[in-house]
Amino acid sequence: MADRNTLRTSAGAPWPNNQDSLTAGERGPLLLQDYQLIEKLAHQNRERIPERTVHAKGWGAHGKLVITEDISKYTKAKCLQKGVETPMLARFSTVAGEQGAADHERDVRGFALKFYTEDGNWDMVGNNTPVFFVRDPYKFPDFIHTQKRHPKTNMRSPTAMFDFWSLSPEALHQVTILMSDRGLPQSPMHMNGYGSHTYSLWTDAGERYWVKFHYKTQQGHDFFTNDEAEQIIGKTREGYQERLFNAIEDGQYPRWKFQIQVMAETDAETCDFNPFDLTKVWPHDQFPMIDVGYFELNRNPDNYFAEIENAAFSPSNIVPGISFSPDRMLQARVFSYADAHRYRLGTHYETIPVNRPVMEVHNYHKDGTMNVFGGVRTGNENAYYEPNSYGDQGAALEDRSAQEPPLKISGDAARYDHTRYDDYAQVRALVTKVMNEEQRQRLYKNMGGAMAGIPSEIAERWFGHLKQVDPAYEAGVRAAWNDANASAEYQANSHPVTGNTPQQTEGNAAGDRPQAAE
Repeated sequence: MADRNTLRTSAGAPWPNNQDSLTAGERGPLLLQDYQLIEKLAHQNRERIPERTVHAKGWGAHGKLVITEDISKYTKAKCLQKGVETPMLARFSTVAGEQGAADHERDVRGFALKFYTEDGNWDMVGNNTPVFFVRDPYKFPDFIHTQKRHPKTNMRSPTAMFDFWSLSPEALHQVTILMSDRGLPQSPMHMNGYGSHTYSLWTDAGERYWVKFHYKTQQGHDFFTNDEAEQIIGKTREGYQERLFNAIEDGQYPRWKFQIQVMAETDAETCDFNPFDLTKVWPHDQFPMIDVGYFELNRNPDNYFAEIENAAFSPSNIVPGISFSPDRMLQARVFSYADAHRYRLGTHYETIPVNRPVMEVHNYHKDGTMNVFGGVRTGNENAYYEPNSYGDQGAALEDRSAQEPPLKISGDAARYDHTRYDDYAQVRALVTKVMNEEQRQRLYKNMGGAMAGIPSEIAERWFGHLKQVDPAYEAGVRAAWNDANASAEYQANSHPVTGNTPQQTEGNAAGDRPQAAE
């Protein structure tokens, strides 16, 4: 007979009976001294932690980053040197939905990567789009409110979405992508990933370069129409999880090509657009793509909660050779992401195994929730503060070699008006030059359907922005909006709170089957 494991309490004692509660007689009441029952119920009460405020529904896997090209002239980062392989974790997600939301909803997808490098963890926390809805962090909490539930109706409100977007024309670029074919990929394997923000690379010689990170799917860009997605959601809410998990279990390991765009540090001051504006892309003809390597996902987690739900990604996690930029949104996310993890997982969330670096960590953080590391964290039991006199006795000391060069961009501290930028030119190029006619028609239908039922004054404000992009864009969406309102027989006046009828859901417009496109 094979050896069997013994069921034990959390304190390690053998658990003699997991079938019957301890009672005062066969029919008597339960006894409080049944600590096994109390422990079991107490643990069940605590099985859930706060879900992420944003990106709550996600899917992930382990893999490796492989660097195949030499980019040493741009960075000293050890993990980005030719021939280096680095273990990694990826988590993909929707932005707006709760943990129980359906996978196949029209939404931006989160694209978060954690690389376990020899110099510590490097996190790339981006999306499947190269831009975002806003460029100033003051607007971010309000934007997220529009993606969540109305406080009175407890329903999603397209009125809130388009009201905010129509008053924030910098969102045009992202909304256009969201309502295009790219807004509903078939699975996590069939979408690109982007760092989205501008980051920087730096060398031992003190040279800094601005950089954009790109991860291009090698599985092809396959999409669903809204009608197709609705059919899938009627059968399963876990379509993405199923496809990603099963592909890896079957040995069909998905890959993404890793590329960068690079700009010399001082060129940012003479660039004809703001290279730190998160609502803009860098033109490829000015800043061509540079091959770096690839990453591959090849192992599913053994425990989803421990390895994916507990995973904490933050752009504050950088390593020597990689750093930040003046991007307003990035500067705010450096604080807000790590702070979200401290709230959700505990002060020492990075001691959770999936977040733990590969090397032993020494620092002077003390106490608080999730202090589970034990031992002498600082390297010397008498060194619980710094500076101290115990450096030659093992106490942790700073490493000046990790100090990055100073920024060469400077200016006065002020609240500079971000609305003076051109928010239409890049959207115009996307719609009129990049998309073909079939893609434009699907864009019109998707956007018009998503607007169904919103108040006419908000719709007209939005149409005004579309017209500044291209009159055909405005005309196409307006026609689709009229068709959607007529077919659904919306009566917005009977719902003054949201301006939408109860049956309205995001992205319910019909569309033709899209073709795969690069």
